Amino acid sequence: MATKYLESIGYTIIERNFVAKQGEIDIVARDKEELVFIEVKTRTNTLYGKPIDAVNTPKQKHLISTVQYYLYVNHLENEFVRLDVIEVYLNGDAYKINHIKQIK
Repeated sequence: MATKYLESIGYTIIERNFVAKQGEIDIVARDKEELVFIEVKTRTNTLYGKPIDAVNTPKQKHLISTVQYYLYVNHLENEFVRLDVIEVYLNGDAYKINHIKQIK
């Protein structure tokens, strides 16, 4: 759902589920001149908070460390980068996407 949404608004998907010892990046995409690292969080309800709430300070530190590693191993240190979160709210067969840009 998230990759289809991103492609529909003009993003180019570069990689999914990049895994390193530092952590995992759900989606790596390009939005014009920026390399965007996207964390996807899905919920069926908000009983335990909104999806963005799961991207707390420790999680952000792991994401940033993983992004730095990704940039290093792919020789992309001079890229403009951004960290986004996509919230997916599921309700039966229906869903709603909330794209939060530049969280850190």
